[in-house]
Formats: sequence, C-alpha cells, structure tokens
Amino acid sequence: MRAFLLTAILALTLWGPSVSAQGGAQPSGAISTTQDSAADAAIQRRIQTIIAALDGYDTVQVTVQDGIVTFTGEVLDGEDIPRLDDLAARVDGVVAIENEVDESTDVAQRLDPVVDRFQDRLAQAVAYLPLVAIAVSAGGAVIFGGILLARWEAPWRRLAPNGFIADIYRMVLRLVFVLAGVVIALDILNATAVLTGLLGAAGIVGLAVGFAVRDTVENFIASVMLSLRQPFRPNDFVDIEGSMGSVIRLTSRATVLLDPNGNHVRLPNATVFKSKIINYTRNAERRFSFVLGIDPAADLSAARRIGLSTLEGLEFVLDDPAPQVWISEAGDSTIAVEFLGWVNQREVNFAVARGEALRSVMAALTAADIGLPEPTYRLAISGTLPTTTEPVQTPAAAPRPTASPADVEDLAADTTIERMVDEERREAKSDDLLSDAAPEE
Repeated sequence: MRAFLLTAILALTLWGPSVSAQGGAQPSGAISTTQDSAADAAIQRRIQTIIAALDGYDTVQVTVQDGIVTFTGEVLDGEDIPRLDDLAARVDGVVAIENEVDESTDVAQRLDPVVDRFQDRLAQAVAYLPLVAIAVSAGGAVIFGGILLARWEAPWRRLAPNGFIADIYRMVLRLVFVLAGVVIALDILNATAVLTGLLGAAGIVGLAVGFAVRDTVENFIASVMLSLRQPFRPNDFVDIEGSMGSVIRLTSRATVLLDPNGNHVRLPNATVFKSKIINYTRNAERRFSFVLGIDPAADLSAARRIGLSTLEGLEFVLDDPAPQVWISEAGDSTIAVEFLGWVNQREVNFAVARGEALRSVMAALTAADIGLPEPTYRLAISGTLPTTTEPVQTPAAAPRPTASPADVEDLAADTTIERMVDEERREAKSDDLLSDAAPEE
C-alpha cells in the first residue's frame, strides 16, 4: 500500500509540469487534413514576424510541424509567457501549442533593461531641462512677487485693526502666491495632474495635523478674536476665573497679568476667551460693602440712621450713587446689618477706602452706645459637675477701642502696580496685541 502511494505521488509530480504547460490558450475547431510543410512554414514565418515586433521575445524560437507550434527559449518577464499562447491561437492553421519558454534568471540579462530604461529617462530629463528652467523661473517670479508684496507693511497696517491681524493677512497672501507659482510651473510642464495628488495628500496630512494640534489652533483663533474685540486694556484689574491681576499685555499665545503680590500670571488665550471675565477697572465707580453684627436689644433703626449718616459724611463716598444700609440677616446672637457705599477708585484706593468706612461706622455706633457684640453660644452639658469651694473668677470684658470718625487715613490711589505694569510693557520684547484703536466689548 505504501509503495502504491509513493508511485502515485511521483506520477502526479511528473505529470504536473506537462499539464501546466498545456494549460494555455489552444486553438479550437476542426483539424484540417491538408496540412503540409508549406503551411507550417507560413505559420512559422507569421508568428516569428509578430514576436519580432514585440519587446521581450528576442531569444524565443518558434518551430511548426503538422500545425503544432512549439515555443522555446527564455523571457525576462514571466507574464510574457502566456501571451505567446494567445498570439499563436489566433493564427489560422495552428492545431496545438507547446509552450516551453522559461523565465530567465541570468543577472546580466535582467539588468540590461533596467540600465536601458535609466538611460532613456536620463536623456528625457536632460531634454526637459530647458522647459523645467522656464517653469521654475515663472513660478519663482510669482512667488517672489508675493513675498515682496507681503513685506510692504503700510497697506496691511491700514487694513488690519492691529499688527497681529496684519501678519495674518500677509501670511495668507504669501500662501496664495506660493500656490499660484506652483500651479503655473506645473501647467507649463503639463503636469497639473500631479497637483491633484498633492492637494489630496495635503488634505489628509492637514486633517491629521489639525487633530494633533487642535488645542494650538483653538488658542490661535482665540487670540484673533481677543485682538479684534478686546475685553480689557493695559493696567485693567481683572478677574479671569479666579485669577486676579492687572493686565500687562496680550500676545498671540497668552494673556499676561500682574497679580497684587507682583507675580506674573500667564493664561492661555483659549482659556481667557471661554472664561468669565470681571473687569474692575472699566467703570470708575465701584461699590464696597461690609457687614456688622448689631446687638438684638439695640435700636436697629437708630443703627441704620447712624451708619447711613456716617457714610454720607465721608468725603470719599460718592453722593450719586448714594450709600445704603439694610438689615441683611437675623443671626443667633446678632442682627447682621450691611453697609454699602460707592467710591471713585481712580481717585482713592478702594481697599483703604472700604477699611476707613468700616472703621468710621464702627466708631459712630460705639459712640452712640449701640452694641457690636461678638457671637455667643450656649452649651448644655449633661452629668454632674464637681463641686468646689473656690469662687469662679469671671474674666473682665476687654475694653472696646474708641475711635473718632474724623480720623481719616491717606486714601490716595496706590499706583505701585500700575507703575510696574508700565515698566513691564516698556521692556517687553514680544508684540502686544492690545491697542486703543481696537473696539472694546
């Protein structure tokens, strides 16, 4: 049994090449009985003439006997072998085809066509050099003209609201002229089809880069929007989502603040654009407020009148809008009364003015014997306390400080931060997008 299987496998192996050789196109129809040597010679000449006109069949030999065409020899490309079967099958008088052509493995023969193709392409490139020079010159002239026009700052400064937008205009102009130069050069070379492939590849690359740098793009767009509609000016005291400080400058990437402690705060423009911005400097008038706890046994109406008259008597408190006093809350041990007033923060220091108003109101209420008690709490302790024969000493109440409402501190506006900001702006190396010419929001 084992010997039988080995014999069968060997037979199939020997039969395989013969079957594959006969697997090409074969002529169909009836076989003529008048085939002679003249007809065979005519068929041979016809096939030889055809393959001589084709490339790649220089070493292929053709023999015809009794209408049977036999091909021998070698070709460089294996795909050329089946074409011989198709060619011979179309010749009248062919009875069968024996294709014994093999693919050549000779290194020298396979390299010769490569060298020929390289020489042909080199010759074609040399012939194209004058045309390439003209195309490059034309495209370069267009690009150079765009660069010169973009460098001319005067018209762009007039058209743009600020220098940052002017730079964007010039960058777009340069890009347009570069694309125009490339298109003109390719059109001269009759290679505009290349531009379609380049634009398609650029679109895919641009999409990938856009996803990779979308935060940078978002920040760039926010910079453009902030420079067009400016929500603050230099030295404005702002609060941007909890970051407080005076504005130093607005750059193409970030907004730089100087906080009250003299520290720099750098906020990305994308964050600034999306955040809530509180500008304390935009309006000269600013309201202060504070709350005092009044003794529940005191006359609350009198406390309101005294507090209101005290605020109205302070020179730095504005008459319009007028100060106000109201009871805001009833606590466990005190009544919360809120006092409000307006000041011109460009003439006085807001923090000092608020503190002085608080001191004056407390002094006036104390002088009128209106109590300002501290919050007290009653504790209930369960259980039996230990007895003692020593008397319990009650601590004496601390004396309440007395002050005269007439004692007024120096309320002049503090310009320390403002001077620091001005110095920073003078020494800054980067461009500032803040401009008085830009509209304010």
